[in-house]
Amino acid sequence: MFSELSITSNFTFLTGASHPEEYMERAAILGLSAIAIADVNSVAGIVRAHTRAREIARQVAERDAVEARDGRIGPPCPAGLVRPDAMAIRNVPRLIPAARLVFSEGVEITALAATRRGWAVLCRLISKGRLRAPKGHCDLRLAELPDDMSGLELILHPPPHIPSPTRGACPWRTQAERLSRRLHPQMHLALTPLYDGEDDRRFARIARLAADLGLPTVATACPRMHHGRRRRMADVLTAIRLGCRVSDLGKSALANAEQRLRSEAEMRALMGPQADAVDRAAALAERCRFDLGTLRYEYPSEIAQGETAEARLRRLAHEGLRWRYPHGAPDKVRAMLEHELALIAKLRYEPYFLTVRDVVAFARARNILCQGRGSAANSVVCYCLGVTSVSPEIGTMVFERFVSEARDEPPDIDVDFEHERREEVIQHIYDRYGRHRAGLCATVIHYRGKRAIREVGAAMGLARDTIGALSSQLWGFFSTKGLEAERMAEIGLDPGDRQLRLTLELVYEIVGFPRHLSQHVGGFIMTEGRLDELVPIENATMEGRTVICWDKDDIDSLGILKVDVLALGMLTCIRKAFDLLDLHHGERFSLATLPPEDPAVYDMLCEADSIGVFQVESRAQMNFLPRMKPRTFYDLVIEVAIIRPGPIQGDMVHPYIRRRNGEEAVSFPSDALGQVLGKTLGVPLFQEQAMQIAIVGAGFTPEQADRLRRSLATFKKHGSVSEFRALFLKGMKRNGYDDDFAERCFSQIEGFGSYGFPESHAASFALLVYASAWIKRHHPGIFACALLNSQPMGFYAPAQIVRDAREHGVVVRPVCINASFWDNVMEPDGQGGLALRLGFRQIKGLSEEDAQWIAGARGNGYQTVRDVWRRAGLAAPVLARLAEADVFAGLGLSRRAALWEAKGLGPSQELPLFARDIDGEGTQEPVALLPEMTMGEQVVEDYVAMRLSLRAHPVALLRPLLTPAPPEPGQRGAAPLAAKPPFTPEFIRQDEDRRMLAASGGRHPRDMPLPIPITRANPD
Repeated sequence: MFSELSITSNFTFLTGASHPEEYMERAAILGLSAIAIADVNSVAGIVRAHTRAREIARQVAERDAVEARDGRIGPPCPAGLVRPDAMAIRNVPRLIPAARLVFSEGVEITALAATRRGWAVLCRLISKGRLRAPKGHCDLRLAELPDDMSGLELILHPPPHIPSPTRGACPWRTQAERLSRRLHPQMHLALTPLYDGEDDRRFARIARLAADLGLPTVATACPRMHHGRRRRMADVLTAIRLGCRVSDLGKSALANAEQRLRSEAEMRALMGPQADAVDRAAALAERCRFDLGTLRYEYPSEIAQGETAEARLRRLAHEGLRWRYPHGAPDKVRAMLEHELALIAKLRYEPYFLTVRDVVAFARARNILCQGRGSAANSVVCYCLGVTSVSPEIGTMVFERFVSEARDEPPDIDVDFEHERREEVIQHIYDRYGRHRAGLCATVIHYRGKRAIREVGAAMGLARDTIGALSSQLWGFFSTKGLEAERMAEIGLDPGDRQLRLTLELVYEIVGFPRHLSQHVGGFIMTEGRLDELVPIENATMEGRTVICWDKDDIDSLGILKVDVLALGMLTCIRKAFDLLDLHHGERFSLATLPPEDPAVYDMLCEADSIGVFQVESRAQMNFLPRMKPRTFYDLVIEVAIIRPGPIQGDMVHPYIRRRNGEEAVSFPSDALGQVLGKTLGVPLFQEQAMQIAIVGAGFTPEQADRLRRSLATFKKHGSVSEFRALFLKGMKRNGYDDDFAERCFSQIEGFGSYGFPESHAASFALLVYASAWIKRHHPGIFACALLNSQPMGFYAPAQIVRDAREHGVVVRPVCINASFWDNVMEPDGQGGLALRLGFRQIKGLSEEDAQWIAGARGNGYQTVRDVWRRAGLAAPVLARLAEADVFAGLGLSRRAALWEAKGLGPSQELPLFARDIDGEGTQEPVALLPEMTMGEQVVEDYVAMRLSLRAHPVALLRPLLTPAPPEPGQRGAAPLAAKPPFTPEFIRQDEDRRMLAASGGRHPRDMPLPIPITRANPD
């Protein structure tokens, strides 16, 4: 059977018009024996085709098994016959890993990986070209082809028009002759139709050229789409790539819809007298036996000083056990540790745990706070290794999960680090393993709603206001809801307009297409051998980062392990708070040594006093806390997991609260499901429970449960759990559950398709909730200081954090030229306590370097603005910025007076030595009499300079105008909005403040925050 050996998928970004999965499905229907996904200088889409081929093979095997059991055999699908019904597929094409190499000399070669050795050569070649070029580009040169290219089969693509050798020198022909002599046994010449009426004559010329070069010819359609109906999409992608309209493409547009995947019969008809090239393509495919599924990933062995990984893990775990339990570990914990170590040894996952431990150990040695989470992070082993600080006695997770163990896949561990210092950890991994053994995963950026409308609309020639109107109708980032005909009419667009209708069809079609590659937030791949022989490596946009071209779903499909090195702002805040506690109180805490189960902390959370507290500071969480009334650590675990789109859309929140408050009886439909849902009162809240319901209640097999797990991807990125509905409902009914209950269960599971939280992650986050709440409850000033020093993070602006701290009795002092540093600090308040001194980091536009110069040159203190200019060496604009922030108030200078002095300093000013202006000598400029600023002006300038004010809340100045007057005696009904104020000089001054404040909104509206949260009373 025919094999298509040079396919361009949509991972040749903005060129290919079909997904790799679509090519594989179409090849199965057409009866092709093999296909090669050969994207330009890339293998990014190959794994997706490989995964789809496995799925087709599984479906065919299941269908064959059912028919064999029932004694039925369905009719085969003849080659070349298109059967729209997927159930007709009997053929499973092989995938040949390949890439289309485009060299700077203008030569194009499709390289087919015939063996594992050939795959390694191909990956290293692509890596070499990409690492010398910026992100998204590849610089390949023929002169740098390796001497040994064994394991590769090569197809040379001639240009569309080959000049006759009698017409003079041809650079392409010269290069082809050199390549044919050097790579003769591996090289072939491609016969590709162009569908322009000249194919027969062109094929004859290429055949003569092949004879001159001594190369065999092979037939390939070089498809850009799996089906002809994608021609419009191909033109739209070309227009987006070229930055023009489809109507302006000219010769760049496809002439027809023929450049598609073809059957053997079609190719023989196209080749005509050269039809034997079809047979040679099939024979060439037979020689390429490398299967991506046989790609063996070797995790770093982590053998140190002759000690095996198993022995090293056991030694470190028992050392950690003595560290965690200095007075002796309970028997239960010891038994759990031995059980986990035995399971890890059985599955040979010791290197994985040791790698995570070594990364964490490096961070702790640098005083970088970190916390592990994941399906195995909340275990005794990880607790003893220091990966997590969640005590295994608190958690309820079972170390081995049935689905994961059945799939022989190690559990995933994510490690969160301080967001300000994560780059240190990333560079340490690169330094330890080398760039050739470590790299970050990619993230495929797909077309979604607004981007699809914007780029397709521009390519189709829609006006900007029309594109804006369409974008405004979208509900959510991943949605295309809101583009229905009814909505179009409502916003003034004609739903019957042909161009608009065609544009919307293309928008729906392009959603899900890959747009480009970005880097994963922190997923690291580390190997024992060369990573660039497993997958190509390329540069990231960020300097010092290198990434691979496969995303997390691809590496999961191939069984490749990754360690997630993630960033978390709250860890930065907690570490800085711990340092402040050590500095000012002599108390050294860690996440594991905080006083547990403090009632005062839970009392604070029950009152929704959680501004700045990790994960429970949102409006939804602050509304839910008084209803939840958390009293234990596990209550916080549920609190973290329940306010998520999954549980909310699955209608799990209200039933859980009713059961928790005793308003509804806790019941279980069966004892088996009672064991799964007992800890959450019969309501599924975690992803693990969703899978266990499918296994226990609906009788899913481990393989089916794994597919369900994958479909529960965040925001339904690659699919929906809806495809499992019939199987789930049938299984629940077979096991004796009511239809209504089964429907309700599936609807809850379906909610997790939007976003559900695993219990293991919730437990790790709950520890950070407790830690941040404990610091806020017992040391609110230190908590506010650390929170301000960790910005930007969280929901709240600095003004709200400072206001909340003052409401908790913290004395907050303004930025001062003689007392402040870059960071906010705690200083004695003169009454035995601590006050929060705001730092220079709160001033907009001031750099840390300038702040360091101010502090370093301060000495015994500054006396004037000129002192700062002379001793700290700051430029006049920087001094003006400081004056606008009123940092010279401690010197007795008003904001305007300080700004007047700062404006008087500039490049033309004489140097102090020659001006005889040292220590007050020389003449001084006469003092200017500047008008005093009103309170309203001061507040506005505070917000403009620092986004906060310690003088007053902006609404406080408007409150007399906003507060209705009390009704007069005997009067009924609504009172007027405000009584007429007395016309006094004091009122005139206050009214001037109000008018100025109201008018100032147009100056910097982005800098004026909304009113303070309504959860706490305004003392003003």
